[in-house]
Order: sequence, then C-alpha cells, then structure tokens
Amino acid sequence: MTLHKTIKKKWFDMIVSGEKKHEYLEIKPYWINRLLWHEFHEEVKCIASLEDAIYSLDESDSIYKMDSVFRNFDDVTCRNGYNPKSPLVIWEHKGISIGEGNPEWGAEQGVEYFILHIGKIISVS
Repeated sequence: MTLHKTIKKKWFDMIVSGEKKHEYLEIKPYWINRLLWHEFHEEVKCIASLEDAIYSLDESDSIYKMDSVFRNFDDVTCRNGYNPKSPLVIWEHKGISIGEGNPEWGAEQGVEYFILHIGKIISVS
C-alpha cells in the first residue's frame, strides 16, 4: 500500500538530498483517518482529535478504549505540487510515530505531529 501526499519544494529537495529524515503531518481528522486502523468497542460519533482517536465517549459518558494501530505502508509518494507533471519522490516507508518535530525540517516548535520515518529513496522523477 502506498501513502500519497503533496509537499513543498524546500522539503522535497531536502528529502531527495537525504538531509531530511522525517516528514511531518498535522494531527487532524484527515490524517488520523488515513494513518490509523480503527477497531472500536463502541461506535464513535466523530473523530475530531487525537484524543478522540484513542478514547471516545458514548451517550452515558463511559469511556471505551479504541484499539488503533498505524496502517502498514510499503512506500510514500510525495509530489512537489498538484500538477501531474510536478516532480515526484518515492521513499521506503520506515514507520510512523507521534512526537515533536525538528523545526529545521518544517515542524513548529512545541507541536506534536505524526512523524513519517523516511527510508531509502526508491525513485525521483
């Protein structure tokens, strides 16, 4: 399975050169739903934050643990822009973690992100 995303030129160039070892994704509903498998003990009305992705409240306010694991991706495809002819880099996916990122690689200090660990560059076109 491949994860697809777009990326700014500065970060694209740093990944291609081997300087940047992680790519950061905001912890938002879009990425929560794309990166995690969800197996609920009870149905969740909405996933709006990372906290909701880990625990949810039902109508009686009891907390149910949600078993979530990161999806397994074979590789990550990043395009530098939205044009189909934009440069493309594909790298080996080495896992996902959650934590603070490196400001030199585009992370805002003190903010937690999903961190994509960049493996071997497979191709650049």
